[in-house]
This record gives sequence, C-alpha cells and structure tokens, in this order.
Amino acid sequence: MTLHMIKLCVGADSLDDLREWVAERALSAVAAGLEPQSSHVTRMVPKRMDELLDGGSLYWVIKGQVAARQKLIDIKTFTGADGISRCELVLGPEVIETAPAPRRPFQGWRYLEPDSAPRDLGASGANLEDMPEDLKRELAELGLL
Repeated sequence: MTLHMIKLCVGADSLDDLREWVAERALSAVAAGLEPQSSHVTRMVPKRMDELLDGGSLYWVIKGQVAARQKLIDIKTFTGADGISRCELVLGPEVIETAPAPRRPFQGWRYLEPDSAPRDLGASGANLEDMPEDLKRELAELGLL
C-alpha cells in the first residue's frame, strides 16, 4: 500500500525556488556522473519505508500550503561524522505541482495517506502553469481549484 510524506520546504519562498534548487542538484549530480536526482537529509528514519517506496512521494509545504511533490526513489540511512543516525530521502528530478492545500507549520516530516494528498494540477486537464502562485492560492482557499 502506497504512503506519502509531507515536509515544510524551509528556505523556499515559491514553487520556482524549489524547482531551481532541484534543477541545480540534478545538474550537479549529472556533472558527477550520477543520476539526476536530488536528496533531502532528515534526522528521523521512517519505520514504514516499504510503503513509502511503493509509489510514494514527498509533498512540499511552501508558505503554509502544499504546493508540489517529488517521487521518493530511495531511502538510505547513514551515520554522520558526529555519530548521529540520519536518513537520506532520494527524490526524483521532477517537481510535480499540486493543488494548493493549507497546512499549519510542523517540525520534521509526517506521513500522508494517499486519500489526504492533494491532487496533481496537471491531472485536472487545465493548463495552470502560467497562473501566478498568489492567484492559485486564492482560488484554492475559495475551493475553486
């Protein structure tokens, strides 16, 4: 059964910021002869790894709203130089825009059940890529998106 994760996208002020960060990471990986993936390191290791790797994604919250997701490709655990266990979330190179969904601040990451995950905007058939993010947020708050 598929399961997702949700996390605050700290440092990104917009979906474009996230896309730029992911593109830079992908280019760096390709230049090093690796797959064009990005990764995110977190302290807590998920116990439900099998479910997450069965088609799960990491949903990003930007400025109080879920805005995008990236497919989870792998989850690796390691011990840092400081002796603390950590978890590397290996993410696909594509940032998939989702319908904006309000989310209160939280620390770390949380599991996200598939029926609670916002739908992909591209799946609606409407071309919303050129619409300003502020307008998308307003439409989502009104329940129109």
